[in-house]
Amino acid sequence: MSDKVYVLGGEQTDFQRNWSKEGKTFMSMMREIMTDALEKVGIEPSEIKKLNKENRVAVFVGNFDAEQYTNQGHLGAFLTEVDPAFYGVPSARYEAACASGSVAIDAAATHIRAKDYDVAIVLGIEVMKTVSSSIGGDFLGTAAYYEKEAKGLSFPFPKLFGKLADVILERYKLKEEVFMDALAEISRINYDNAKRNPKSQTRTWFMNKEHAMNRGSDTNMAVGGRLCISDCSQVTDGAAVVVLASKKYTEDFAKKKGIKTSDIPRIKGWGHRVAPITFDAKVAESLGNKYILPWTRQTVKDAYDRAEMGVKDIDVFETHDCFTSSEYAAISAFGITEPGKEHIAIQDGVIDFNGKKPINPSGGLIGVGHPVGASGARMMLDLYKQVTGNAGDYQVPKVKNGLMLNIGGSATTNMVFIVGK
Repeated sequence: MSDKVYVLGGEQTDFQRNWSKEGKTFMSMMREIMTDALEKVGIEPSEIKKLNKENRVAVFVGNFDAEQYTNQGHLGAFLTEVDPAFYGVPSARYEAACASGSVAIDAAATHIRAKDYDVAIVLGIEVMKTVSSSIGGDFLGTAAYYEKEAKGLSFPFPKLFGKLADVILERYKLKEEVFMDALAEISRINYDNAKRNPKSQTRTWFMNKEHAMNRGSDTNMAVGGRLCISDCSQVTDGAAVVVLASKKYTEDFAKKKGIKTSDIPRIKGWGHRVAPITFDAKVAESLGNKYILPWTRQTVKDAYDRAEMGVKDIDVFETHDCFTSSEYAAISAFGITEPGKEHIAIQDGVIDFNGKKPINPSGGLIGVGHPVGASGARMMLDLYKQVTGNAGDYQVPKVKNGLMLNIGGSATTNMVFIVGK
């Protein structure tokens, strides 16, 4: 097939860094990550110039809210500040809240399948530590229906995903202690996995199951309903780049590298669905459905169908654990368990690093960090690493196929990709 989309590699910044404290801006981050990523993949600025002359390359920037965090829009144009090689290269910004990186990937892959370009560089970027946590929480509220769900509230998203925890408990008639234990175990797994990842934000932090269970304490304060600090993803400065390519370009690339084209991963399946924007509308629509987030499940199914695969074919998952409740709901969306039985997979160690279906070996958003516009690109990069056996200390053995779920808002925009050889 000529419409295959390959993943040539990429790079991410160290998510532990605070760029504002370093006296650096989003432009410093963009310049650094683009330079590092192209060097890692093995594409010189001269190659970009050559591809651009032939109209075969484009750049896709995923970013959520640079206007508020850094007083800057029009991010696609800033590649020209990275290197003169990008003069004339088509580039634009893509936004879908926390799924911004993934909609940039989707646009890039679509252009390759349409044979518009042979190389598509996807950059996900977000600088978030320019403001206090309360102001940042208000900025993030614009990923929901701000007037109805966020205006005047401190930290609206923990409250929205706290509501998801409430609905899970009520809908599936779970024992609260069993459910809360499962959420604490999700937190424990992600923090443990992040300790293996040299680019994760929390690699030096302390967190264990006992600490995660100690809810409402001075060290694990409540932030939204039943959810506490241990249930939350991080506020993060960070960027990630992945380079996608057509089959034709990949064959030439592989020849230069002295490797087989079949050794380079490709996107085998994808899904993109949008649910009602308010959380209450989502809950109302899902009444009578065994899935609380049916559009998330449908997105996964779409990806499975396009890849002609099922959950049995997936060796590793990267999921959007903005909160432990979102990862909990994802377990059944992936088909690992039936809805309402997610806690069993958690208790039995199925999703643990050494389990049958490991989730977030990277550490996920809770452990690695969550620079909003970059998370989708970071997940794609981690799938590339797992499939090529280059994930280092967090490598899962014998990975052939990996799946990522990236969501925007309260599971409003849902994006899924399956990557494998």
